[in-house]
Amino acid sequence: MAHQHATAAAGRGGGSMEIVPYSYSSGRDLELELPPFDVKRQDSLYRDATMPAHAGHHGQESWVRTLRLAFQCVGILYADLGTSPLYVYANTFKYGVKHEDDVLGVLSIIIYSFILFTMIKIVFIALYANDDGDGGTFALYSLISRYAKVCLIPNQQAEDELVSRYKHRGKPSATLRRAQWIKNLLETSKAAKISLFFLTILATALAISDSMLTPPISVLAAVNGLKLRAPHLTTDAMVWITVAILVVFFSVQRFGTDKIGYTFAPVVFVWLLLISGIGIYNTVKYDISTLKAFNAKYIIDYFRRNKKKGWVSLGEILLCFTGTEALFADLGYFSIRSIQLSFTFSLLPSVLLTYIGQAAYLRKHMDRPDIIPNIFFESIPTSLFWPTFVLALITSVIGSQAMVSCAFATMSHLQALNCFPRVKILHTSRRYSGQLYSPEVNIFLCIAACVVTISFRTTGFIAKAHEICVVLVMVITTLLMTIVMLLVWKVNIWWIAIFFVVFMSTESIYTAAVLYKFTHGPYVPVAMSAVLMFIMIVWHYVHVKRYKYELEHTVSRDEAKDLLERRDLKRVPGLGLFYTELVQGIPPIFPHLIEKIPTIHSVIVFITVKNLPVPHVDVMERFLFRQVEPKEFMVFRCVARYGYHDALETAGDFVKILVEYLQYYVRDLNLYGVGGDEPLKIVFHSARVDSFSWERKPSGHAIYAEEMLTPAQSFSELTMHPVSMSSRLAHFQTGKMNLEEMLKIEEDQKIIQREVDNGVVYIIGESELVAKPHSNLLKKIIVNYVYSFLRKNSRNGEKMLYIPRGQLLKVGMTYEI
Repeated sequence: MAHQHATAAAGRGGGSMEIVPYSYSSGRDLELELPPFDVKRQDSLYRDATMPAHAGHHGQESWVRTLRLAFQCVGILYADLGTSPLYVYANTFKYGVKHEDDVLGVLSIIIYSFILFTMIKIVFIALYANDDGDGGTFALYSLISRYAKVCLIPNQQAEDELVSRYKHRGKPSATLRRAQWIKNLLETSKAAKISLFFLTILATALAISDSMLTPPISVLAAVNGLKLRAPHLTTDAMVWITVAILVVFFSVQRFGTDKIGYTFAPVVFVWLLLISGIGIYNTVKYDISTLKAFNAKYIIDYFRRNKKKGWVSLGEILLCFTGTEALFADLGYFSIRSIQLSFTFSLLPSVLLTYIGQAAYLRKHMDRPDIIPNIFFESIPTSLFWPTFVLALITSVIGSQAMVSCAFATMSHLQALNCFPRVKILHTSRRYSGQLYSPEVNIFLCIAACVVTISFRTTGFIAKAHEICVVLVMVITTLLMTIVMLLVWKVNIWWIAIFFVVFMSTESIYTAAVLYKFTHGPYVPVAMSAVLMFIMIVWHYVHVKRYKYELEHTVSRDEAKDLLERRDLKRVPGLGLFYTELVQGIPPIFPHLIEKIPTIHSVIVFITVKNLPVPHVDVMERFLFRQVEPKEFMVFRCVARYGYHDALETAGDFVKILVEYLQYYVRDLNLYGVGGDEPLKIVFHSARVDSFSWERKPSGHAIYAEEMLTPAQSFSELTMHPVSMSSRLAHFQTGKMNLEEMLKIEEDQKIIQREVDNGVVYIIGESELVAKPHSNLLKKIIVNYVYSFLRKNSRNGEKMLYIPRGQLLKVGMTYEI
């Protein structure tokens, strides 16, 4: 005798479905009974939410893959941080060194700022606050939205709530109660939702602005080294050389981060080895006592001696960790372990040794203020100048890669949350789905970087603009990280307090120093960010208004039935896919279509492509189906769920997958959801299970097809393990099964396939949005002009969905919002 017990969970409610223990032996009947149950869906959302924060698609990586990614990290992430020694001292001491210990004070600030903000905060804390392997400010927002309903668009479904592992089954604790309080605050306070959204898009806009500034300052700083060997070169010549290099750099982005990483990594690796070697050489040759800067007392002495000027200089000193946020934002390209490994053993020692070596050289040559503008190249041994210059130029070019990659990833997030006009997003690597490229964004960044270079002309002015982007993103990351610790991690309150106090206090000092110089350059990225934020706010505001309008004007069940039963309504062959943004109900544009053209296809499926706040959704959990009454009209609702890093299939591939899972749904609908309120009882005859019968028991609840484990995973597949009966059940072998129900399944599936063969038509609602006549002037300008302009100049919906023009039908309607 053998025994088997299984428990499965699916769809709606918090209960469980239990397959009770059964036994079998030769000549005996095997009885398997389903007791009353509510089902809960075990899908990718549930698995994502129940994984550790650092798990996901990077969780079980091999060391070979880790080393390969660590090697790529050097080329993609660290070139920006690795080229910061080109301009940090030059901008900090642009007015000369007043006291020899000022060099030690600045060096000490650099050492501890780099360790505190880059190593501790980002590499060893923030990377673990990832969204299933994806990092950055938007990933933090997505992670928070999985644990609290902070989204401003009311399209959450019961199935989506399963992504949260917040449902704690243990004993109540102070930590859990605190997390519950934070959750309630975020969900019930509109001000809290708007503030969280505002901070997120501000950080996003600043990151994109930073992507415009990083290439000019990095490349221009390297090109300026030519003045030591070619003093006849003018500033205009330097600027145009920089512009030419930037154009070449952005033109190769289309080849993908994967290829760029392998191409650039050896160069950056050699660069880090070279500058660390030069740093050791300068330290030993000029002033070994520079190592005293590891004593933090020199920081106190520096501020005591320089007072306000010392505080203001923090704006230039923070340039030493520009590119730090890209480590977090570009996590989707790599993995936590690969970043930590390459950072600790490659970047950290190389950069610190370079700063120490430069400080030793500067202390020795304090009497020569003319060397400060090019202090990095001045400190290079003469015999190594040209190799160092060439490597510096190449590394500064690819130092922009981290921020450019960050901009592509950020734009993907914005698209998923409907916060920006539609642009083309391409996946450049089949192996690593987080590696993205956007042609429109790339062209925009290229033009902006060239304009900044031509306009500013010097690294000093660009540096001032660069500072505010860095420091504000740091502050916002700290705020969102604190919420994650309270809501998601639920760690001890004292650890949260230490994190918040330490980082917020130090970052506030840096922020104040940067804002003090606001009129000297920081207004440029603020202006850029303001424009981007305005676009994001307008687009998201109108999108929310449009969704609420359609939600308020959805077609009721009775109205839908009346529409489908109209005598003048004609059915034409084929499958009609009607795209809508509503996740529930029928959109108001459908009766508008029937009113103008009283004709619909033999099979209609209302499709909603929905992005969930997770990076990826498995195909088996992608589709949620419902059938619209009356059933004989073959009208269905479908929500196709994607993660914000999932690539949309082409229209043909999408239809194949959709039809496959629709067939499964029709099968399960007839098997488990055909009226009645009784649970199923399945009786198997003989150990060989050559036949079986099924019947209903009184009382209990019906099993609805949309509540099954997955569309493809029927009850028969749950019982396959003990006696290898999957093939028997899958083919519904002869026995006492209701023949009428079997024929009904076969008939409905044949109808669907026949209509697919007759042709597929994609129907998209092109609703024109206008403000209501009584709206105020500002709303009319935003909706009627700004949003209309943005929409006309963004990619059309059919292009984003890869719909062929020959099969496209657009339905126009005007919404007054």
